[in-house]
Amino acid sequence: MVMRRCRSIALLAVLCGAWSAGALAADPAITPAALPSLARPSAAQPIGGYANGCIRGAETLPPEGTGYQAVNLSRNRNHGHPDTVAFVQDLARRATAERLGRLAIGDMSKTFGGRMETGHTSHQIGLDVDVWFDLDEPPLARQDRERTDFPTMVNLKAQRVFPDRFGPRQARLLELAATSPKVARVFVNPAIKLALCAGERGDRSWLRKIRPWAGHDSHFHVRLDCPAGATACLSQDSIPPGDGCGQELLSWFEPPKETPVPRQPKPIPAPPAACLAVLAGN
Repeated sequence: MVMRRCRSIALLAVLCGAWSAGALAADPAITPAALPSLARPSAAQPIGGYANGCIRGAETLPPEGTGYQAVNLSRNRNHGHPDTVAFVQDLARRATAERLGRLAIGDMSKTFGGRMETGHTSHQIGLDVDVWFDLDEPPLARQDRERTDFPTMVNLKAQRVFPDRFGPRQARLLELAATSPKVARVFVNPAIKLALCAGERGDRSWLRKIRPWAGHDSHFHVRLDCPAGATACLSQDSIPPGDGCGQELLSWFEPPKETPVPRQPKPIPAPPAACLAVLAGN
């Protein structure tokens, strides 16, 4: 009976798979026009690199959950690989368990990843997420979370942290993030990395993943590794050995030896060919 209705190999696979599951074989709503969406792979696939790529099958982070609330939802940037969504939820639960405070979650990725209209160059393959350092935000209605005026942790003139803003809770939160198994890097302002290096008296191994980067004084940026089996995902080079508290870090505080030449804007690269259909919403 079913075999007579199968007009192609793809149709046969869908109908016969549904028959074996006892779900769709007799459903009159299943039409040939609906079959392409049913036949798409369900596993999320990051494609390309963190600064030039896309993601197929991203999940959406719920706007709020245990220990966190996502901000600036109007940007529609609260999407990512399932590993990223799980990381955020796990970090928030652990922060809650240790009474660190409520996390304010910033940009992840757009629905299909790709380049954002403003702000980040990265965050393109669903494996990046920003977390604000302010841990004292009360629970807010979604419309009241449309803001970017979170306090800086760094005295930018002195290039040192404000000790009344960046304290043990923020340092512990960074340690929790850096020791999460799937995290590749955590980007912070160089002054924050300097404070962490000076303050850690125990195990310093987690400091290796804390990477100094310009900006990142009000939030930190977590980057996850390419997931296992994601063959189209381009990993970054490995982090150098050591805790990163030596000359590499101190070089951020050295005055420029000559007048810097204004940088010319780099041309925007074309997305990977495999992303063209994804970014078009197909």
